[in-house]
Amino acid sequence: MIKRYFTFQKSNAIAPYIWTILCILPFYFIIQVPSTIQMVLGVLLTLLFFILYRIAFISKGWLVYVWTLILIAISITATSLYSYVYFAFFLAYYLGNIQNRVTFLTLYFIHLVSTSVSINYSIIMHEKLFLQQLPFVIIVWISVILLPFSLYNRKERGQLEEKLEDANKRIGELVKLEERQRIARDLHDTLGQKLSLIGLKADLARRLINKDPEQARNELKDVQQTARTALSEVRKMVSSMRGIRLKDEMLRIKQILEAAQIHLEKKMEPNLSNVSPFTENILSMCLKEAVNNVVKHSGAKNCFITLEQSWKEIIMTIQDDGIFKGSHNGYLKGHGLIGMKERLEFINGSLELLTTDGTTLIIRVPNDSKPETKEGQL
Repeated sequence: MIKRYFTFQKSNAIAPYIWTILCILPFYFIIQVPSTIQMVLGVLLTLLFFILYRIAFISKGWLVYVWTLILIAISITATSLYSYVYFAFFLAYYLGNIQNRVTFLTLYFIHLVSTSVSINYSIIMHEKLFLQQLPFVIIVWISVILLPFSLYNRKERGQLEEKLEDANKRIGELVKLEERQRIARDLHDTLGQKLSLIGLKADLARRLINKDPEQARNELKDVQQTARTALSEVRKMVSSMRGIRLKDEMLRIKQILEAAQIHLEKKMEPNLSNVSPFTENILSMCLKEAVNNVVKHSGAKNCFITLEQSWKEIIMTIQDDGIFKGSHNGYLKGHGLIGMKERLEFINGSLELLTTDGTTLIIRVPNDSKPETKEGQL
């Protein structure tokens, strides 16, 4: 119970106390009137306001107009008879929670005009109690103007964030589906052909074992070699499915470039923040593919790798001082850049190819966004 109390306090701050005071405050103004009939009428109006206020929150369609207009009428009456203008604050909060834009704007202007008229009427009548609380009345009037739009925009933004979160989940599911399809294709290409070959050779060896034992022995050797090759390919495929960290990939790249006698110069951020393992894995695969292209096709002596992160995006640049061979489109088709582009599309990344003074690949990936904790509502 105590833990729940502190959680409630943290999420709502002092808002519940303000609402409690505003609920009790009408009775203070009611007891200021000299007439008993006015007191009874004030109590009934106050109770009726809160009952209808609760009903209005669960109403839909044309009933929203009905209950809101009745609540506005009660608010004007309370302002005129009892100098209690704070019902307008309740209405401002309620209007901000209306989702339909036309309904919101219509009732907003009706409420604004009616509240402004009732406030000016009370000032003209020179009600002593009303004039004493004039600074607070002005604050309420400003709230009537600003609060509904503030709540409406916050609610609309919250709905958009929920839609964005749902879209991201669907994208994640599509990524998983695509990955499953890729694994299925790899398994079919890797194991399907090899297992078919093993089956055919084993069947052939069975038929030759009595007729030509030497040939049968050779066929079994082929079966053994094919099985080993298939096992090796499966291991490589499983290894490529594991997440690759940029730090680990850089070590392998350094060894590859040293073996190819290409000097490596790198400039990297010490630690990338707010980057998911999936994004880092894709960056690592793109880096590996780009460096393989440098080794195989560029004839370069130097390779420059930079990795920078800003608040908006991560920029990875792979540049070499070699010779660019072939046309731009031919390079895309023959050097694995189409696959890199497809991978980057999963994380809204982009790839840019420059072919002046060697070859430069610029990879841009937006920073992963973490869902923000929604603020507690009043």
